[in-house]
Amino acid sequence: MNNELIIPGANTMEDINTQLRILTAHHKTVSQHETPRAYKKKKMGMDYVEYSYMRDLADKYYPGWSWEIIKSEALSDMYYIVHGRLKWYDNGVHRTGDAIAAHRIQKQSNGKNYVDIGNDVKAANTDTIKKAFNMYMNIADDIYKNQIEDVELSEQQQITILNIAAKISQEMKETIQDKLNNDEINGLNYKGSLVKLERMAKK
Repeated sequence: MNNELIIPGANTMEDINTQLRILTAHHKTVSQHETPRAYKKKKMGMDYVEYSYMRDLADKYYPGWSWEIIKSEALSDMYYIVHGRLKWYDNGVHRTGDAIAAHRIQKQSNGKNYVDIGNDVKAANTDTIKKAFNMYMNIADDIYKNQIEDVELSEQQQITILNIAAKISQEMKETIQDKLNNDEINGLNYKGSLVKLERMAKK
């Protein structure tokens, strides 16, 4: 499956790393975007958002994107499958990524006649492009459960926990500093570590 990243003008590893940091920050911003309640939908107990909402975010955060259908076909008379290719500019970097999705073909109650095969083909393409929007652009990560909790502590958080540790002892402060340097204390366990130290400081 194609997933290409082209960085123009990147002549050194430093240039590449700088551009990758910019891309990472941009995707993090998109990923943390909270979907408004009005756009949150449910179908068969599963959360989803409409294509139009995801398209609008793609236009906002990745203007100039395009979609190409590489292959589409029916898999027996049960599913219609679409293989598509998303192309977009990511902070000046040209990127491409492929996605595949299938949509169940709807039949009438007799099990023989199709309800609307054209609609099934359209739905398969929509499902595929929505998958690509989420997979490559991080659009609607909150709905599709792909958000990653930020594990990096702010400078103020580090100062706070070190000050609490210092109230216990200089040795504890040094221990906590080592844990911060080695990422043993991070966004995932910061609150718990802080509560534990506060409890120790009160004794």
